Amino acid sequence: MSKKKRSSAVLGAALLMATSAVGPGFLTQTTVFTQKLAASFGFVILLSVLLDIGAQLNIWRILVVSGKRAQNVANAVIPGAGYLLSGLVLLGGLAFNIGNIAGAGLGLESFLGIDTKFGAVISAVIVSIVFLQDDVGRALDYFTRAMASIILVLIVYAFWVAQPPIVAAIHRTFLPLDFDAKATVTLVGGTVGGYITFAGAHRLIAAGIQGEQRLTEVNKSAATGILVASVIRYFLFLATLGVLASGAVFNVQNPAASVFEFAIPKIGGKIFGLLMWSAALTSVVGAAYTSVSFLKKFERPKFMQEKWLTLAIVWLSTLFFVFVGKPVKTLIFVGMLNGFILPVGLALMLIAAQKKSIVGGYKNPRILQLLGWFIVTLMTILSVLAVFQ
Repeated sequence: MSKKKRSSAVLGAALLMATSAVGPGFLTQTTVFTQKLAASFGFVILLSVLLDIGAQLNIWRILVVSGKRAQNVANAVIPGAGYLLSGLVLLGGLAFNIGNIAGAGLGLESFLGIDTKFGAVISAVIVSIVFLQDDVGRALDYFTRAMASIILVLIVYAFWVAQPPIVAAIHRTFLPLDFDAKATVTLVGGTVGGYITFAGAHRLIAAGIQGEQRLTEVNKSAATGILVASVIRYFLFLATLGVLASGAVFNVQNPAASVFEFAIPKIGGKIFGLLMWSAALTSVVGAAYTSVSFLKKFERPKFMQEKWLTLAIVWLSTLFFVFVGKPVKTLIFVGMLNGFILPVGLALMLIAAQKKSIVGGYKNPRILQLLGWFIVTLMTILSVLAVFQ
């Protein structure tokens, strides 16, 4: 692989992970918890960033060194664990995708005024076109770059016009007045939980970036993905804080939309619609791609073509939304579900890092190993606390 193609894959993996995280649930969660914690929510974001980086660096490094996908590694650690992990990820990914398809439909309704269900079908068609390209990897890379640019520009614009109390926000980011375990679990789960943290690592492996000699690129890609997602979240937090400081009362049915409607009168609803659609679309792509990558353990190329299986997941989610339900209420819950999945997946990867049969002569840095087990313990405790909160 040429240096240019490798660099493109490294950036593509980072943006696939970041844009997978920045979906309708991400927008909803950030707005809801800013309303609840005000400026102190900045501390929750900071804590989640540290946990995200620790979890993602461990997982990506171990998988790329092994050259195997997560389910293969998990099965090598404990026979059958890969099937369990795949099942959990597929469940979370499918639940997320139903919410993401709904978000795409709602976004097009706000942006263009078309029916939500029709908008969901249009969105599924666009995603299908991406996956039908001959070079799916390159198509994913270009698509996620374009969508990430749109998302970042729109949120930074909302931040700019909302004129938030930046000094107070930064102050409470480091010295909070309040803390919420549920918010922490939800944010970490929504950023690196479930399928999301595996999205970029599986993309790197598919692009042929494997082995200990590629760890510098892995570190860069993993950190970039977390940084992009975290910058987007912090700007949305600041924009929400600015609107709340003006005395605005949000619509409980769609608090994220209220931020843009109050910050940018007249066209705020349409801008939010474009943002919601862009965020939802990238999350549909990430969830479908990664969910199918978890079926590759069973390495049966004759069983089903990967491309068509990916499209089946996209359209199953779409049809469920169109004919069955209103999944908007699941967005917060699914973030928590992914928070529960993270300790399981990370623990399996940390055990794998100690097995020469999996990683050869690679030695996971002691500080990363300790941080990884700290995250496993903390996320397990916080997840349990969140259930009873």
